Amino acid sequence: MRPTEPVEHTDVGAYALGVLDAAEAARFEEHLAGCDRCAAELDDLMGLPPLLADAREAAPDPEAVTPVPGPGLLDGLLAEVGAVRRTRRRRRLYLVAAAAVLVAGGPLTTYALTAGDTDETPEHLASYARTMYEHGEKAGTVDPVTKVAASVSMERKPWGTHVALKLGNVKGPLTCDLVAIGKNGAEQTVTTWAVPAGGYGLKDGATKWNKEPLYTHGGAAMNRSTIDRFEVRTLDGRRLAEIKV
Repeated sequence: MRPTEPVEHTDVGAYALGVLDAAEAARFEEHLAGCDRCAAELDDLMGLPPLLADAREAAPDPEAVTPVPGPGLLDGLLAEVGAVRRTRRRRRLYLVAAAAVLVAGGPLTTYALTAGDTDETPEHLASYARTMYEHGEKAGTVDPVTKVAASVSMERKPWGTHVALKLGNVKGPLTCDLVAIGKNGAEQTVTTWAVPAGGYGLKDGATKWNKEPLYTHGGAAMNRSTIDRFEVRTLDGRRLAEIKV
């Protein structure tokens, strides 16, 4: 995405991989708050950064010097993801070779992630995050003021802590993040997402999607033993829930 170009739906891939600059990311977040399509795709793609970190750990020669791919290769990569989703093939291929270099910083690695039918349903879009949520140490809360229901599932990793979030009873439109707070007061953003106008996990939701909770996930470079709590916040700093762990 170039400064003079409008925000495009395909920018969700670059945003998830963290390759947008600060201005581009801020502009995309404004777009994200009002775009259910991009919010859904971002939820589906947020699993890539932790996987790429795992790829780096598993690489046979982490000191190898690999040329950084040019923007053309990254554009083609993201176009492949979008094309596969549009055609709703039974099997999806996420080619993340370039992203492995950009995000993990290690040797060139290719991952193929497959899934079932790509119908745009909450069950499909949250399938990976939901699976990650089922495994791990869990903690949760219902905020007494906002009534937002939030719970996390934590899994220890060599690089830190993998965190899956389950969020319900939240209305939009909002753009939020999950922040890990250490016992020493240090903070790290685990993941960022958008809540559409219809919300998530609402008993009176207008659609099945709105009635389902949101599942998303990300990672923190903190060891599990050093994490004191998590906070769900809007990007303007309003706290929606606090989860003590």
